[in-house]
Amino acid sequence: MAAPSTPNPSASIKILLLEDNDISRQLMGEFLTDCGYKVVSLPEAKTFASILDQFQPNVILLDLKLPDVDGYAVLEQMQRHPTWQHIPVIVISAFAFDTDKQRALSLGARRYLVKPVKLTEVIEAIWAETACLAI
Repeated sequence: MAAPSTPNPSASIKILLLEDNDISRQLMGEFLTDCGYKVVSLPEAKTFASILDQFQPNVILLDLKLPDVDGYAVLEQMQRHPTWQHIPVIVISAFAFDTDKQRALSLGARRYLVKPVKLTEVIEAIWAETACLAI
């Protein structure tokens, strides 16, 4: 008799990844997919609103430096939208100054990770923001 399979708690977690660097976006997306997450990744914020409404992510990974608008504008847009305000945002940025971090956190980001980031840190941050969903 086969042992019952253990459900993968990350399988129900949907992540929206906004990262303009093609290589970083591809590597992060593949890593998260391999970990069992459902991932949609975007190179810019142009289609952010429509993807957000269609995909309904449980968490957003956001780079602050995007080609069309900066991540701060995305955070501001989310704060103005009543159904988006509750979605946890984890900023992953090369902006290492404390003022950048404080600005992002004041605009609603839950966590702020500085590049280069360890993938284990990303998973820990995702888990911390979505643990109640995986139960």
